Amino acid sequence: MPFEGAIGSAYNDRVIETRAAVDRLSGGKIGYVSLAAMGGADVAEFARDFYGQSGREAMIIDVRDNNGGNVDSIIIGALLRRAWAFWAAPGGRAFANMQGAYRGPIAVLIDEQTYSDGETFAAGVKSLGLGPLIGQRTAGAGIWLSGRNPLTDKGMARIAEFAQYRADGEWLIEGWGVEPDIEVDNLPHATFQGQDAQLQAAVDFLTNKLATEPVPPLVPRALPALGTPGKSAIRLR
Repeated sequence: MPFEGAIGSAYNDRVIETRAAVDRLSGGKIGYVSLAAMGGADVAEFARDFYGQSGREAMIIDVRDNNGGNVDSIIIGALLRRAWAFWAAPGGRAFANMQGAYRGPIAVLIDEQTYSDGETFAAGVKSLGLGPLIGQRTAGAGIWLSGRNPLTDKGMARIAEFAQYRADGEWLIEGWGVEPDIEVDNLPHATFQGQDAQLQAAVDFLTNKLATEPVPPLVPRALPALGTPGKSAIRLR
């Protein structure tokens, strides 16, 4: 759990309610994962929720209000896995190789409260083309902090000193944030009434994506005649 006590209870209630809403709006086709931060407990929550819903045809990953950490690469690494083949016993279920590769489309929700490593995650998703970012431009607080300055009273002076750069050397995120691919604002009064335009936009996008570009099932062809060798590796889509 990312939080403890009453705040944690409220957060978990919201996640459960939002997941139920996505399930209802999509007819059970779209999964929902929320990441409140980017720490060790959040990786565990991602693994539980993401892989627990990996049978869904599409997935929403919600990093709105994400307050950062340093595990973006672990989560992005999971999203980068691609199925290039599959195993299947006669008449049995197909298992993708690479194991755990998610084959459906994803959409990521961001807002002005997406902060620090939540922004790095969003920037990685955008740069690597993993799916659209939907919502509002993130906070613009991308320089990582150091905890290497202890004080005599056992406190600590944290200093922002690790700036982030694109592979070509361009400075990223700080003072500007990460822009959404699909800009959607959750207006205050509508939010107070329980509406979530950003979530609805993600559901609409993925529903249309599934309708126009369905994910082909993993179905083995009939085995060739006994003694026929297998094909060599081929380039896959």
